Amino acid sequence: MKKRIFLFSVIISAAFIAGQACNQTDSKESAKESEQVLTAEDSTLWKTATNIFKPLPPLEVDVQSPLYLLGERLYHETALSANNQMSCNTCHRVDNYGVDNEPTSPSFDGGARGERNSPSSYHASLHIAQFWDGRAADLVEQAKGPILNPVEMGLKNEREAVSRIKAIPEYRELFKPAFPDQKDPITYHNIAVAIAEYEKGLMSPSPFDDYLKGNLTALDVQQRQGLKTFIETGCITCHTGVNLGGHMYQKFGLVKGPYWEYTGSERQDLGRYAVTQNEVDMYVFKVPSLRNVEKTWPYFHDGSVADLGKAVRIMATTQLGRDLSNTQTDDIVAFLRSLTGEIPKHIASN
Repeated sequence: MKKRIFLFSVIISAAFIAGQACNQTDSKESAKESEQVLTAEDSTLWKTATNIFKPLPPLEVDVQSPLYLLGERLYHETALSANNQMSCNTCHRVDNYGVDNEPTSPSFDGGARGERNSPSSYHASLHIAQFWDGRAADLVEQAKGPILNPVEMGLKNEREAVSRIKAIPEYRELFKPAFPDQKDPITYHNIAVAIAEYEKGLMSPSPFDDYLKGNLTALDVQQRQGLKTFIETGCITCHTGVNLGGHMYQKFGLVKGPYWEYTGSERQDLGRYAVTQNEVDMYVFKVPSLRNVEKTWPYFHDGSVADLGKAVRIMATTQLGRDLSNTQTDDIVAFLRSLTGEIPKHIASN
């Protein structure tokens, strides 16, 4: 009986050792396969990409500071609209990558719509200027606009906005620590400053950021091919840097136009010309950031195109004079999906 037990134990031990050896072999094989997935071409592509694009920088704001928390409250404050129902978040939803997914956004009374698509408030602090035509130099100036716009939030003047905020008791305590050196801190300018501070926290790191930092497998095979196609096609003429856009202006219809013949736009928007009155700015718009582009449809300044693949084709044609194949388009779209980040915890908890 003891011999049988001993023999059984030897068999079990041998099986265990064999299993361990098999697992180690499988692990080694898996490691080899992983190594084989990344080629010299992948390494070259990564090096090229890091010279063209940059990962998101660390947050420059303290999300627990009095100014940030005040801005968070004001960003969602419906008292800053004529009907007490609209806030910045109505058109720039922080739980939806900073957009409302509408071609253009409705006014406070539903009687009109804006002339342009509401761009994402995510990563807006990294842009060269604000609005499609760049008429606001920074986030503070931008925040002052929609509140008084008659086809947006519809308040009559700055005085009305301030009186509405002062009428809410909680704000008296929120403004004091946010602007500790000011005797009467509830001003229209400070409202905008606080909102801008909150918007600086609207960042969503993506798999592409991980890729740029050295994790080459953060992008799958098709996404890496799409990145290569994106670069070789010439999309990097405008879409570069940390924001893959947002740092320059460009004519829509640079090579082939007019743009509305390709997009089906119902209105011929003069773009930045309305701001500068300079003829060279006819049909010129700020180049949008491509971060979270998968989620921020519809596309272009008038929201005329809802399909990302179609938007990519239109851009290639009008801006570069290139006609993309189905494979090229699909690969670029796959790459653009790697730019979709996660809603940060300090935002998701709102």
